[in-house]
Amino acid sequence: MNLNLILQLALNGFLLGGVYSLIALGLSLIFGVMRVINFAHGEMMVWGMYVAYTILLWTGIDPFFSFLVSAVILFILGYLLQRTIVNRILDFPEAMQVLPLVGMGMVFENSARLIWGPDYISPQSRFALSSHSIGFFTIDSPRFMAFSISIIITFLVLIFLKKTDMGKSIRAAADNRLGACLVGTNVNKVYAVCFGIGTACVGAAGGLLVPIMPLSPYIGAPFTLISFIIVILGGMGSLTGAMIGGFIIGVAESVGPELITNIFHGIGLDLDFPHTMKQVVSFFILIVIMILRPQGLFGGKKG
Repeated sequence: MNLNLILQLALNGFLLGGVYSLIALGLSLIFGVMRVINFAHGEMMVWGMYVAYTILLWTGIDPFFSFLVSAVILFILGYLLQRTIVNRILDFPEAMQVLPLVGMGMVFENSARLIWGPDYISPQSRFALSSHSIGFFTIDSPRFMAFSISIIITFLVLIFLKKTDMGKSIRAAADNRLGACLVGTNVNKVYAVCFGIGTACVGAAGGLLVPIMPLSPYIGAPFTLISFIIVILGGMGSLTGAMIGGFIIGVAESVGPELITNIFHGIGLDLDFPHTMKQVVSFFILIVIMILRPQGLFGGKKG
């Protein structure tokens, strides 16, 4: 087993896990406050990617600077969707909430296909080929920048929820909707802002992923599944759990295939576990956590 390779893969996975944490944070926030699972989460992320790509194409501004535009556009879109669609299904049984949200995801996916085309696109960031060496580690600049910005955004969202009046209203509505209404909180507005913040998080994450991976209208669904796994691993509605779960899944997806291949070779099987099957590792973790701790690592804990 090449220990240096394993450590390098773990570092790469940890850096990508920071972006995963931001994606899952938005999903966990929406569920924690409104008890609605946004099945269009990954498709919204794809729209954030395409917004950043379009800005790069038209103006030459790098996605590491234009991700804010993606976040703002997705916030507005999320706010409007909550007001017009999601707010009408909040009191529906969970099974009836699924179809409208899955339908939203299909609309986003096919709209992206109509606007930007079905082909894979690999935009070139000015930082794409830059890296730094620290000891035997090589730190990829795009991954490091995406990680750093994602962590900053995540902590800004947490500070917003804890320190601002709107953030406190969001937390109050999450704890007790009726109680928040009785003290004069406009819960419908709070829910719309909350949904907008959740979609803004995933929009910003989409912009940050543009220099790291190819764009396609069809990559949204896998990211929705990854987000579900992270949120379930961390604990439904736990923002801290979403952060920790993102790092765990990021490292597991990066290191897991290499470790499994080494295990195969160690027992005499000449088999390779391709990195394209990394989601198998994530789903295995999901199965284990559902059996051993179905409430998640931070289930039942606030924040």
